[in-house]
Amino acid sequence: MRQPELLIPASCLEVLKTAVVFGADAVYIGGEAFGLRAKAKNFSLEEMEEGIAFAHSHGAKVYVTANILAHDRDLEGVEEYFRELGRLKPDGLIIADPGVFMIAKRVCPGIERHISTQANNVNYETFRFWKEQGASRVVCGRELTLEEIREIRRRIPDDLEMEVFVHGAMCISYSGRCLLSNYLTGRDANQGACTHPCRWKYAVMEESRPGEYMPVYENERGTFIFNSRDLCMIDHIPDLLEAGIDSMKIEGRMKNALYVAVVTRTYRKAIDDCLKDKNLYETNRDWYRQEMEACTHRQYGTGFFYGKPDEEGQIYGSSTYSKDYVYLGMAEEITPDGYCRVEQKNKFSLGETIEIMKPDGSNLETRVLRILNEEGQDMESAPHAKQKLKVLLEQTPRQYDILRRKG
Repeated sequence: MRQPELLIPASCLEVLKTAVVFGADAVYIGGEAFGLRAKAKNFSLEEMEEGIAFAHSHGAKVYVTANILAHDRDLEGVEEYFRELGRLKPDGLIIADPGVFMIAKRVCPGIERHISTQANNVNYETFRFWKEQGASRVVCGRELTLEEIREIRRRIPDDLEMEVFVHGAMCISYSGRCLLSNYLTGRDANQGACTHPCRWKYAVMEESRPGEYMPVYENERGTFIFNSRDLCMIDHIPDLLEAGIDSMKIEGRMKNALYVAVVTRTYRKAIDDCLKDKNLYETNRDWYRQEMEACTHRQYGTGFFYGKPDEEGQIYGSSTYSKDYVYLGMAEEITPDGYCRVEQKNKFSLGETIEIMKPDGSNLETRVLRILNEEGQDMESAPHAKQKLKVLLEQTPRQYDILRRKG
């Protein structure tokens, strides 16, 4: 049994640090171009350099996404970008396009090349092909079953790594190669600008009766005909381990630090428990499930891992998220007098009971005793996002602990 890497997404430097502190073995990030999350905050080259240094100092790796399907106009910029990345030395590049792959191979041969799920990797000959081209890792298409993953693992070289998505949002198009956003809004999903029209609510209009909209009812809330459930495999860690996976990947480069902290901490504990003792994993199942319900998500399912999902297993009748906790901020620094410095994310008030979420799995309830603004003035509440604050709590957090409140 291989000991898999836990690979976590990061939208910005704060989230990268959270992922690493809460248990990620590796983090994947996007630069300001050539990735498939154009609406994420993404990293400047300076932030990327700082993030790589932070991860490496904590024994974690950083992979950079460059997984657009490139047009001719993109190629010159890709080459220049890869020269910069060669200087920064991330641990790997995640690439979908063969042309982009060849540029990376020529310009920064010392950086590992991983093949994105966007390349539709669903058979062992595809894995072998990319191995011959110089790839060190291939990301499985999300349409594969566990049985197919096991068969691919059996038929590919031992030193070719296999990465698999185990948690997060699913796409209604094959391996995420969708034309819907481009067709409806002119924003190309394959260039990183998806507007997620699969989450919209739809009606039917008959050709001879323009303007007359007829709802398509799946239930009393209406219809969301493309809307898939979120993937969650926390209940099936033993099956994933036995499949020979090298990297368990979490989706979510648009997510905040609270989401990343919850998911990272939970999967870290579940994987470690299962590797140590399956009985320990079974004993802690309720805790894993409880934690997964605490983070922002749509209704969960197991995707394609156990065969083609039926309608109940894949399509959900709402595009809304469940959200049990509100993210207040991260303890950026603890001062000698016991205050924590926080950039406020959502409102909290003096005297309120909040929660300190810690990487070791514990959650401490604590009361807000004092709030000071940047000028050192007392505040009754912190209503404005991104305020820089000093906060005194009954329980003193440690640096990088997450502050949250039940929603």
